[in-house]
Amino acid sequence: MKRNKPMLIAVICIFLLAILLNVLGFFEVVAAGKESNELLSLKDYIPLYALAIGGFFLYLLPKKLSAIIFGILLISFLSFSAYLFLNVQFNWNIGLSPEIDLLFYTLRWVMLGFIVCYGFIKRTLTFWILAALFLGISIGHDFPFFGQSLQIFSQIFLKMIKVIIAPLLFATLVYGIAGHSDIKQVGRMGWKSLLYFEIVTTFALFIGLAAINISRAGVGIEQADAVSHDIPKVEPQTAKEVILHIFPDSIVKSMAGGDVLQIVIFSVFFGIALIMVPMAQRKPLINLTESLSETMFKFTNLVMYFAPIGVGAAMAYTVGHMGLGVLVNLFHLLITLYIALIVFMLIVLLPIALIIKLPIKKFIQAIAEPVSIAFATTSSEAALPRAMEAMVSIGVPRKIVAFVMPTGYSFNLDGTTLYLALASVFVAQAANIHLSFGHQLVIVFTLMLTSKGVAGVPRASLVILLGTAASFGLPTWPIFIILGIDELMDMARTSVNVIGNCLASVVIAKWEGEFDPNSVEAKEIEI
Repeated sequence: MKRNKPMLIAVICIFLLAILLNVLGFFEVVAAGKESNELLSLKDYIPLYALAIGGFFLYLLPKKLSAIIFGILLISFLSFSAYLFLNVQFNWNIGLSPEIDLLFYTLRWVMLGFIVCYGFIKRTLTFWILAALFLGISIGHDFPFFGQSLQIFSQIFLKMIKVIIAPLLFATLVYGIAGHSDIKQVGRMGWKSLLYFEIVTTFALFIGLAAINISRAGVGIEQADAVSHDIPKVEPQTAKEVILHIFPDSIVKSMAGGDVLQIVIFSVFFGIALIMVPMAQRKPLINLTESLSETMFKFTNLVMYFAPIGVGAAMAYTVGHMGLGVLVNLFHLLITLYIALIVFMLIVLLPIALIIKLPIKKFIQAIAEPVSIAFATTSSEAALPRAMEAMVSIGVPRKIVAFVMPTGYSFNLDGTTLYLALASVFVAQAANIHLSFGHQLVIVFTLMLTSKGVAGVPRASLVILLGTAASFGLPTWPIFIILGIDELMDMARTSVNVIGNCLASVVIAKWEGEFDPNSVEAKEIEI
């Protein structure tokens, strides 16, 4: 394998950090929340040394031999994890010696050393984000106090992303409309987008219903299992409130609050009004929005360099404060959602991609990074700027991306719609309440209407679910059971939301006859 100096420097730095911790010898350096005079145990020192050893193996060994060793480590880790899960699930009560546990613990961190250091060979942001996901999970699991303290880095990343959204949407939409002087196209994109959103989310709704009725994950759950949790204070909206909320009363307030749909509405009207202005007065603003759009895309590129840290910290916090044990207790419900989302992508999104003759491999490569960000942060907004850039890079015009994707974040929540359908019936099953198919449809269609605009608020769908359950006379205690694994469920449904909206922008571009992978805009962006 070609010698990689940055990798060698990183490995040496990890070794030096491990030695420094040995010298300091205090656990507070590794994990927040414990007393400073508590010494580190052997198991606490191992991760850094194992990471460095994995990096040295990757640096010194031939490529094929490194791949073989990594494969052996991966198979060993997966087999051991499967054994631990089955041991708990089926109450085998087979104990393991501390030495065996320590061995697999060390091998896991050596494997992570391979993954992290391979980033210096791969040198793509997408790989670094995926590596940070795995590293964050391990840190959160092995050092929960330290993992929770890393939340500040994920919060910094989310704040930096949110500051991009308003100026980026405004600039791209206004330039896309006024720069091309085509009011009719805006109207066409509007009705085509809404029609597509309605069809796809309806499919998602029925797949969610089918999944929970087949798996019956809520049957047999007892009320004693429910625990009261704090939930985000997001009030469910009536149909009137949903409609009124679309239109901004202050664009400054909308931008400050990050209300994507209101920013889109204002930008569309602003662009249309700008078309009506004489060219002499129009051109300076068009040039300004074009320059602002380009600048915000470059701004996005700068912020994305921080993405692996933000994503890894988000995963470390999630696993650190909720643990992996909750997976065992609520595995049935969790696997039902994940399988339903996979089925939705295979029987709805994939056929759509094939029908429009989308280059699927190129599409997957483009969305890998924004989907990874959405998965780790559980916020669609965090992935929006990069997702928009990714769609432009494969040939979707910016004016279409800037209109379709933000609108889809309020009206095309495929993953959230499927989840709400599944969760509402789960509540009834847990409470031993029989719902006819007609009653189920009424509930989920109500949920689909009241869930608009929650894409940027992590776990706000739980509050929507609480309000709707109360409206239909369903008990609320099963919802608190869902809250135990909601972050893991939110990761999946948010990722599907992003995938669905990325595909929607391609569909509308194809429908408008403007999809061009060889366009100047596509060539200007490197993903």
